[in-house]
Amino acid sequence: MNNPNITDEEIQRASQIIGIISQYYTKRIVGQNNLQLSLLISLIANGHILVESVPGLAKTTAAKVLTEAVNGKFARIQCTPDLLPSDIMGSQIFNYTTNTFETKLGPIYANFVLLDEINRSSAKTQSAMLEAMQEYQTTIGGETYKLPDIFIAIATQNPIEQEGTYMLSEAQQDRFLIKEKITYPTPAEEVEILNRIEGKVFEKSKAVLTLDDVRFLQKLSEKVYIDNSIKQYITTIIYATRFPDKFLTPDLSKYISMGSSTRGAIAFMQAAKALALIRGRKFVIPDDVKDLRRSILRHRVTLNYSATADGVTVEQIIDAIVGNINTP
Repeated sequence: MNNPNITDEEIQRASQIIGIISQYYTKRIVGQNNLQLSLLISLIANGHILVESVPGLAKTTAAKVLTEAVNGKFARIQCTPDLLPSDIMGSQIFNYTTNTFETKLGPIYANFVLLDEINRSSAKTQSAMLEAMQEYQTTIGGETYKLPDIFIAIATQNPIEQEGTYMLSEAQQDRFLIKEKITYPTPAEEVEILNRIEGKVFEKSKAVLTLDDVRFLQKLSEKVYIDNSIKQYITTIIYATRFPDKFLTPDLSKYISMGSSTRGAIAFMQAAKALALIRGRKFVIPDDVKDLRRSILRHRVTLNYSATADGVTVEQIIDAIVGNINTP
């Protein structure tokens, strides 16, 4: 299968850019390969990512490393219950010298915005942030301000500590292209982390690429070919999450309370194109879709309380659904 819209030279340049980013990442971050891949996919698809893990597993560092690699603008917003939408978006401030109101833009006007512990901010603030993520613009004092063309929100949440938090609703979670879960490093990886800290490897390095390189990847990703049979495969997976009784046995289908929206199908297509490009191809294959199943669906398939009581995870359900659908 060949795609005449993409030349071999473009694929070669894309592979070179992706290789440079990956090398920069692995030099600064030990392990966390799933997070690296998800961040790369988000970067190429220009989509937002939700990361779930306990504190102290290099989520902030990973976001900063990605920003530094492409010489982008980074902003970190520590979400707290008293955080206001204006603290993020910006507000109008009265200038007594000129007797006029001046607009001061908030930290969200950056290329990469880390929303640390997003579930600690109030529902009103979450709504304002997620509106900006969806519309790529904000309104201050009746005037609209566009966000950068490369704008990726990297939101984190702690799954353990829920006291004093405001859980993201299903509709809000749906606006994230990918949800990634990361776990503790292995003992060997932790030793390597200590060695690198001792050797000052984690100190900021010079950028190796530019935002124009990112724009090139994003435009090229849009041209990656995806066959109609694979689109049908994606929509069948989405359909199966909505009507699980047609694809799963009753002992598993009973755990699903809500399936994926159409955004899930769109996310599958965009992420699969990005993954194909990362893997050096001009076209999407079924394995690209399969490999993304958990990242795309884990925040779009909602389980009921029976699943929690019986120790059934959303990943188990997703694997069962995809396993029962014929691969094109």
